[in-house]
Amino acid sequence: MIVQYVRYRVPSELSDDFERAYERAAACLSRAPQCVDYELARSTAEPSSYILRITWTSAKDHLEGFRNSDLYPEFSAAISPFADDAEETSHYRRTAVRGAGGSIPSLYDWVGGTEALERLTERFYDLVAADDLIGPLFKGMDPGHPRYVAMWLAEVFGGPARYTAERGGYPHMLSMHLGKGITEPMRRRWVSLLMDAADQVELPADPEFRAAFAGYIEWGTRLAFSNSQPGAEPVRQAPVPHWGWGVAPPYNG
Repeated sequence: MIVQYVRYRVPSELSDDFERAYERAAACLSRAPQCVDYELARSTAEPSSYILRITWTSAKDHLEGFRNSDLYPEFSAAISPFADDAEETSHYRRTAVRGAGGSIPSLYDWVGGTEALERLTERFYDLVAADDLIGPLFKGMDPGHPRYVAMWLAEVFGGPARYTAERGGYPHMLSMHLGKGITEPMRRRWVSLLMDAADQVELPADPEFRAAFAGYIEWGTRLAFSNSQPGAEPVRQAPVPHWGWGVAPPYNG
């Protein structure tokens, strides 16, 4: 991906017209497959100064794809009255230095940390042991397995990276599923029992957390299902995934 920044200095008497122009132009960006996201920001210290940020799938997709598309004439017509107000327009390549701040708690913090996740996995594997469909998969299970799964979930949800440091990270988790031949009914039972366990140990029940939690469990179990099939050729080296709130951040109302 590539990030385009455009710096504008717009006369104050034209600021409303400028913002309305970009509202019209934004409709084109929203429909452009080359556009990842965009944002127009206005300086609080110098209200005549604006910065437009557009993330493109690539510089080529911007310059050759979007600009040659059917959307570009409409986009250009909306903003052309302000072309002379642009002081800089450049593409920037993102670096590895990026992340989220601390204003929104991680899923790990929201759920109650390691202690809550260990309660979840202990109860879950009690339910698994009594289940006739997936119980046999876990016969002879390492007594520490529930704690290791809690460790994995903690790292996924933004907690300490102990699973990577102590258990071998993603490659080790992958090895636990290779060749297991998990069926779709087994996967669905695993999900159902985990959701039952979450209710029974009283994990946070707010819709935002449960949506994020269920989203990861669906994604993770479907990946495990795929990786467990005969002849599967999964990616062998990858970091532990990090899962966040998605489109619904925590509600503090």
